[in-house]
Amino acid sequence: MAKQSDINLRSKVFYQVFPRQHSKKQNFMGIVEDLDRIKSLGVDVIYLLPIHPIGQLQRKGLKGSPYSIVDYYKIDESLGTLDDLKHLINEIHKRDMKIMMDIVINHTSRDSVLTNKHPEWFYKKADGSFANRIGDWSDITDLDYGIPGVTEYFIDVLKYWARYFDGYRCDVAPMLPLDFWLKARAEIDKIRPDFIWLTESVEPGFIKYIRDMGYDAFSDSEMYQAFDICYDYDIYKYLNDYLKDGTKLSLWLERIYEQEIIYPKNYIKLRSFENHDQERLASKTKNRNQLIQMNALMYFLRGTAFLYAGQEYLNEHRPNLFEDDIIEFNYDKDLEKFFYRLSQIKKEKLLTYGNFHILNKEDVAILKYEDNNEAIVGVFNLEGKDKVTIDLKDGTYINLLNDQTIVIKNQTIELNNYPVIIKYKRV
Repeated sequence: MAKQSDINLRSKVFYQVFPRQHSKKQNFMGIVEDLDRIKSLGVDVIYLLPIHPIGQLQRKGLKGSPYSIVDYYKIDESLGTLDDLKHLINEIHKRDMKIMMDIVINHTSRDSVLTNKHPEWFYKKADGSFANRIGDWSDITDLDYGIPGVTEYFIDVLKYWARYFDGYRCDVAPMLPLDFWLKARAEIDKIRPDFIWLTESVEPGFIKYIRDMGYDAFSDSEMYQAFDICYDYDIYKYLNDYLKDGTKLSLWLERIYEQEIIYPKNYIKLRSFENHDQERLASKTKNRNQLIQMNALMYFLRGTAFLYAGQEYLNEHRPNLFEDDIIEFNYDKDLEKFFYRLSQIKKEKLLTYGNFHILNKEDVAILKYEDNNEAIVGVFNLEGKDKVTIDLKDGTYINLLNDQTIVIKNQTIELNNYPVIIKYKRV
């Protein structure tokens, strides 16, 4: 990771919002009206999907993809004005939260300001028409950072929006030159040294595929040179494999443990089980018990917790990014309290600084963080077992999630449908 990265980002909760789908107003003001509820979940950082005008040419769906951008210096009029955005940012800051912006500079819409003004900045097919390096996305075309002027233009874009936002989530960042990101970070650090840098890293198989095509694509280990936080896509396959086959839990947990070895000691992973690109966790778990346990485990893993709006109410439907598909918030005070408790446990310093261990990898995931004085243990009954053996002294403990008493007898704990997280003194 970048040398100046703040390891305390491991203790934060990010919340993803697509303004067009977040409220009936479908704009910035609709988000403002929801900030108190979002804050009550223990959220630290709100991350907005792209806010720029969307291309018309060969657009996807009725509304188009927010990742098909026409003009990087303008705001989609349907979302509001720059003053409306400033008001949203101010209201977020008033509630002691931060706001991040989705940066999409691997490609533009096919009818963007830049395809018209600087067509030489883009990849081309043999016939001279706009092209993509990978795939054939109808509504976008890829930028070529080997062309003079491209790097300078987008560093200026990043500097402009850094005046308003507190961080960037950078779309398919491994597809851009690493030198670009290093230069961009150095420039932003001059004006915002506390800026947050999150890369949407890509899956290992995709990296190999791109490299085999003759293009560059960077691994998480490389991306950590410029970024604070990397997505969890390096092991996402193992998560999905487990959700399809409960016998594969240990393979996923082993990959999580391996991250402690292969990345820098102070690495930060984004612990995200769903987002606008990935199906809802609720659509992949086999029952509500497993869904609750998985959400708790997500927070307990080392790294930044990530909620996709609606996840806090266990939503199963993933909205269509290209249509009017407003998220349904089925408000539930018990779930809100559950996620708030998880956010407070996330602040435990042991989860950021403690030594990490996996005590059990079959059916019931048992994870521990410890230092010389204290330890915190999470017990996640993912497969609905009645009890599990645990390497703890017999006695009574308090479950930090609901304040209930937990009894350990003969180094065995009776299980139910609720996760267990206990903290104790080692001496």
